[in-house]
Amino acid sequence: MDVIYGLIPMMLIFGFLVVVVFIWMAKNGHFDDMDGQANRIFMDEEYPEEVAGSNQEKKNDSDRPETVKKEKKTDK
Repeated sequence: MDVIYGLIPMMLIFGFLVVVVFIWMAKNGHFDDMDGQANRIFMDEEYPEEVAGSNQEKKNDSDRPETVKKEKKTDK
């Protein structure tokens, strides 16, 4: 029975803190766009043109060290 005298005030304080944190989060806009975040997984972030362009850039970057090596050999 003595434990209840400590648990009740602790739970009241904990409940008060939960309400304060909830109000603070609501005022800061944490609950403004619930559907946008949930549907983001269905949206494509990259367009096919960008994907093709980034793949081409990767190919160009991989070819570049070879051309640099060839240039160094011709300079000597």
